[in-house]
Amino acid sequence: MKIEKAVPDVVLIGAGIMSATLGILLKELEPAIKIDIYERLDTAAAESSDAWNNAGTGHSAFCELNYTPQHEDGSIDISKAIAIAESFEVSRQFWAYLVKEKNLSAPSGFISSIPHMSLVWGDNDVDYLKKRYEALQSSPLFHGMEYTEDHETLKQWMPLIMQGREASQHLAATKMDVGTDVNFGSLTRAIFKQLTQSEGINLYFNHEVKNLEKENSGWKITVKDIAKNETNEITAGFVFLGAGGGALPLLLKSGIKEGKGFGGFPVSGQWLKCNNRDVIEKHDAKVYGKAAVGSPPMSVPHLDTRMIKGKKELLFGPYAGFTTKFLKQGSFLDLPKSVRFSNIVPMIAAGLHNIPLTKYLVQQVRQSPEDRLEALRTFFPDAKMEDWQLEMAGQRVQVIKKDEEEGGILEFGTEVISAEDGSLAALLGASPGASTAVAIMVSLLGKCFPEKLHSAEWQRKLKKMIPSYGLSLSKNPSLCRELRAQTAQVLGLAEVEV
Repeated sequence: MKIEKAVPDVVLIGAGIMSATLGILLKELEPAIKIDIYERLDTAAAESSDAWNNAGTGHSAFCELNYTPQHEDGSIDISKAIAIAESFEVSRQFWAYLVKEKNLSAPSGFISSIPHMSLVWGDNDVDYLKKRYEALQSSPLFHGMEYTEDHETLKQWMPLIMQGREASQHLAATKMDVGTDVNFGSLTRAIFKQLTQSEGINLYFNHEVKNLEKENSGWKITVKDIAKNETNEITAGFVFLGAGGGALPLLLKSGIKEGKGFGGFPVSGQWLKCNNRDVIEKHDAKVYGKAAVGSPPMSVPHLDTRMIKGKKELLFGPYAGFTTKFLKQGSFLDLPKSVRFSNIVPMIAAGLHNIPLTKYLVQQVRQSPEDRLEALRTFFPDAKMEDWQLEMAGQRVQVIKKDEEEGGILEFGTEVISAEDGSLAALLGASPGASTAVAIMVSLLGKCFPEKLHSAEWQRKLKKMIPSYGLSLSKNPSLCRELRAQTAQVLGLAEVEV
């Protein structure tokens, strides 16, 4: 049975942080817009945006060492760190706007101040961290970062990590007190609550998009109402595929030429979750280490203080794994069904070029509880097995794309693919996606709504929502400090010197 529905201007597929961000941006910029949001599950933010499925670091490149690679000549490349840090400041500004102007629920429910630290050991890594610290001093985005090799100072910064550690071990750490923990699940649900109170916004749970077909009037979208077992057909002028791991299959179904050649490599994650409240209370930081030589960026270990549902939690990981599912609540057929004539060569080539990654994932899958405890003890020497339990984290699908020289490459990060006419866009990839969602969606607006983006009205509104819009915080120290202080005050975060 097919039921005709009213025609929306925009359809957002997936009720995660990306769709929420794009939806509320569009509603602020174009108040009369009509938006339908379709989610396969029965609640918002149940996959990658959920607090237990997402690292929640508030990725700002303060502590993530994989964003500052070292060149063969020993120099440190900080360009990616600066770009990510600036993008996170854009997110902070927009969230502060929503809290202040739109009465978004109390910010303490989705963002908290947590120091961000990097910790390394051994002469080579200590030398790297010191060079990294010195390089980052050139950017106002990293103002306030501290560096130490002193064990007594380290005991004050991270008492749990220093507990039981040999006094002779050569250690170094950096600390940023303005770091944050973000519960993207809570933030997403708060944004959708605000959105659905507006006229013209409809959010449908238990609805799965089965097909997309381009027509002269827009996109014909086939949607299945899972609860009623009914099929609906709707049309929309613009479609956004923000369904996490589910975006790639829909992109391939859309048939747009820009999506040809893209594939996905699914990677699952696991955490060790602490169940000893005494241990949890002794740690108050996000401490990131350095990935082992030859390991992928996703393997960067961290001992992570989280605030989830108003309760302090402690996680260590991630431990990677492999499954053919593209979503945590997906199908084992997701990967084989994603293979097309257009992407089989890039997928095979990427696989051949990433044999070390495959070996790494196999090793991770075969780890015993004792192996995982040993990895934890590199951070927390006194860790006891009975204080920790293994939990499944979210599912990520890394991007595979065509490459002229290699045939196909595997990329770690996020990528927006959009149709030539701007009528459809898809977001693929993983970290630091959620933290930089606002900057990514503003960039998407430029690709899909270029004329409106450059109109005086949209420019005025964007400047109000994101005061640094069109400006570079990395090149404007006073503005960077001023806006960071303003957003900290609105969001209830650690004070920032101006």
